[in-house]
Amino acid sequence: MVGVGTGSTVNQFILALARSGRRIRGAVSSSDQSTRLLQAHGIAVMDAAQVDRLPVYVDGADEIDERGFMIKGGGAALTREKIVADLAERFICIADESKLVRTLGRYPLPVEVIEMAAGQVARRFAQWGGQARLRAGVLTDNQHPILDVHGLQITEPLQMETEVNQWPGVVTVGIFARHKASMCLLGTPAGVRSLTF
Repeated sequence: MVGVGTGSTVNQFILALARSGRRIRGAVSSSDQSTRLLQAHGIAVMDAAQVDRLPVYVDGADEIDERGFMIKGGGAALTREKIVADLAERFICIADESKLVRTLGRYPLPVEVIEMAAGQVARRFAQWGGQARLRAGVLTDNQHPILDVHGLQITEPLQMETEVNQWPGVVTVGIFARHKASMCLLGTPAGVRSLTF
């Protein structure tokens, strides 16, 4: 069993998994898009509610720092990604070297929100110097909008994740600190660099 994330890098992982010849009992997917791709390659997809634990979850990141903390949600699947990550014993991040940063925040921080709270949440971020904008024309698989918050420097990811997740109307914030990576396989021109956290 394997947990599978969402996005263009994960799409390549799914293709590699399908071609590997390994017997995969099933996958727990974090998005409708990944579910369709897994099923198209003959990999059974199980509901997260049917699974107690997963040995591994594989997903990409929009940013990852040298401690394994990440920003995720560019593919609008952050809440489901956290749910699947929470089932996993290990989180393997796969990314190219441009995603490795010293401080999170260069990439806009995605926040899944209840629609009626979007303005309220945006005002809270403005107090921290962040500019929150609704991602136009995008709803998550849970049918919620996403705010993308620009202009943040996230020096304490765990603290910020904990704080923002308590704001009324926030479904989840795209900081993965509580569910940080165990390992990152970082693609570089010289080959794959393995980082362990």
